[in-house]
Amino acid sequence: MNDSVGNCGSKPFVSTPGAPWASALLREERHFGDRLLRCFAERPRHLPQMLQEAHARDPQAAALADGARRWNWAALRDDSGRLAHTLAQLGVAAGDRVALLLGNRAEFVIATHAVLRLGAVLVPISIREAAPGVAFVVNQCRATAVLADAGLATLVPERLDDGQALQRICVGEGAAAPDGWLSWHAMVATQQGTPFEDAAPAEDDAAVILYTSGTTGRPKGAVLTHLNLLHSVLHYRHALGLRPDDRALLAVPASHVTGLVAIVLAMAGVGGAVVVLREFKAASCLAMIEREKVSYTLMVPAMYALCLLEPTWARTDLSGWRLAGFGGAPMPPATIDALRQHCTGIRLFNAYGATETTSPVTLTPPGAAPLDAVGVALPCADLRVVDDDGHDLPAGQSGEIWIAGPMVVPRYWDNPQATADGFVNGYWKSGDIGTLDANGFLRVHDRKKDMINRGGYKVFSVEVENCLLSHPAVREAATVGVPCPVLGERIHAFVHAPNIASTAQLQAELVALCRQQLADYKTPDAWTWLDEPLPRNPNGKLLKRTLRDLAVASQKGA
Repeated sequence: MNDSVGNCGSKPFVSTPGAPWASALLREERHFGDRLLRCFAERPRHLPQMLQEAHARDPQAAALADGARRWNWAALRDDSGRLAHTLAQLGVAAGDRVALLLGNRAEFVIATHAVLRLGAVLVPISIREAAPGVAFVVNQCRATAVLADAGLATLVPERLDDGQALQRICVGEGAAAPDGWLSWHAMVATQQGTPFEDAAPAEDDAAVILYTSGTTGRPKGAVLTHLNLLHSVLHYRHALGLRPDDRALLAVPASHVTGLVAIVLAMAGVGGAVVVLREFKAASCLAMIEREKVSYTLMVPAMYALCLLEPTWARTDLSGWRLAGFGGAPMPPATIDALRQHCTGIRLFNAYGATETTSPVTLTPPGAAPLDAVGVALPCADLRVVDDDGHDLPAGQSGEIWIAGPMVVPRYWDNPQATADGFVNGYWKSGDIGTLDANGFLRVHDRKKDMINRGGYKVFSVEVENCLLSHPAVREAATVGVPCPVLGERIHAFVHAPNIASTAQLQAELVALCRQQLADYKTPDAWTWLDEPLPRNPNGKLLKRTLRDLAVASQKGA
């Protein structure tokens, strides 16, 4: 632990107005060179210690469920220790990068714990990535080993571009390992009863490298340290009241910051259980929530909307479901109302964060909160809303959101230019446009680059999208700006509203709704009706660049 403490010493956290969360002792510390950060005074020294504490709390408590396969904390510690010992025998040392090309399955969770216990650096890769993207990641981080699903083995190069060989370990159920690959199950089985001594990394050391989604240009590897990850786990624990008896559904990709931090590591932080959903389908998701008595989920709004459309929704026993979080897109009010009506004991919360912030920055507190807000700052988070010159703006005025705190990553891996461009005095420049109100509630209006300029008027797409989503027939909506020789940009709306009788009638209703709720210049000028959901990248992020290209193409064809 870095014990360089500021002048304030340890003191109780005083909640932001509207956030009656449990108090926690905080103190100022210096980390990552010159950052003075507000940190939790009581915390594990590193992630291996957090995992040790989960095991010590109750070795027989449920830790992991993947279909019929079950692990308590004793079994999970044993399996992860055997894998860590296997990796060490292959030459993987503390600080080496180990890539995971694994879908949502128990082996992802076991490998996560094994790599962290070894003191190595975990590098998750989306299973939807193509071969060139996989090659870019393993080369950019200079991985020593790759663990991959058997069906994805062809995506992994045999060696790095400079000729360095990769240790390649195949994860399959009954399938023989391809030529040149080692078998996870065969190798780990030989380590039965072999003790493993956990590493003790410094908390400013790298623990995970997560590559940004790369909607523009090459992805950047955000370096998540032990300090970053521990603080995000503690934020979830304090803000949500997570408990050892909680059972969290891993429905979003484990390779994404939300799945890894909010589910896998957050459950380790309290000694709870991860319930693996290998592939999201609404019917199987609901059945699993009922069967496994899931108490905690964090999914994108579209997943909840699909669950509500399932014929089994009304008769599914969801009485154990107490925490349901969402983020990444606006949640339609109709979806919120339907969830609350059927799950009377549920607490719905919005969350805002990013890979560079190790997941959460804000959460909506218990009780009443504005539907258009993404919550208030978590105990250790510092938020600023600034103008183009980096000057703070008054409450209610929109500007770029800058974020600091012990959850904010110190750098991008081997990319000093991106680090210099993305960080200022310890603050990460999010690129999001938002406002902070007098009560500390944050509203995110748009990506800075996605703000629409219509005739000199600024239009935040999320405001228009929230209006469209308030119509009960609309399942998804997005707006983009397209070039206009007269106004600079016009507003093009994309709407996914299946099972409607007439798009003309719905368009007329949406135009009337916009004119009723918004300024006249914010009503969309053009409309596209989609039979399928909106396009998203492998991490669920909306691809507005794709929509913008479609809008421009439709404009040229008109």
